[in-house]
Amino acid sequence: MRVYLLRHGATAYNEERRYLGRSDLPLSPGGRAALTRADFSPRTVYVSPLRRAAETAELLFPEAGLHPISDLREMDFGLFEGKTYREMADWPAYRAWVEGGCLDAVPGGESKADFCHRTCAAFALLVDRALEAEEDYLVVVAHGGTQMAALERFVLPRGDYFSWQSPCGCGFALDAALWRRDRKLSLLERVCYTEGGEPWQ
Repeated sequence: MRVYLLRHGATAYNEERRYLGRSDLPLSPGGRAALTRADFSPRTVYVSPLRRAAETAELLFPEAGLHPISDLREMDFGLFEGKTYREMADWPAYRAWVEGGCLDAVPGGESKADFCHRTCAAFALLVDRALEAEEDYLVVVAHGGTQMAALERFVLPRGDYFSWQSPCGCGFALDAALWRRDRKLSLLERVCYTEGGEPWQ
């Protein structure tokens, strides 16, 4: 079984480099225009309940049924939500969070550990169910944080959380052959469903 773990298209906050977690923003006009239909057509796509994920899935997979999964939503950035790092450069709470490796709970939001626990539990359950149903594909359209949490926990070759960042509209194709035995997925390729070529750096 192939697993596709994809990030939503761009929103205004993404374009302005603002922290975007719980805010339910739509895709920006540019974000919508940049997305292209995927080169395969699954029956079902699992999405975050936030509209930017559903809108992306509708454009990439217009014939698929969409199933929202609450725990695939992005990390809650609390007081940092909607701000840029420049706007918060002199905030003691923000500086302490960054200097601590972004691990502690954001004021009014989540810690990395809590976020990763809920996200990885939801993702693993989807893999289990898709394999049990003998599906050819498991497709998840969610967030950058969702990708980083799941890939850090489950994917070979291993990489740390921030090494799994992807551009908007892009993500990862994974193989599930090792899942039942080792609870691991193997990286097959990086994929991108945007106009203008491959934006990976």
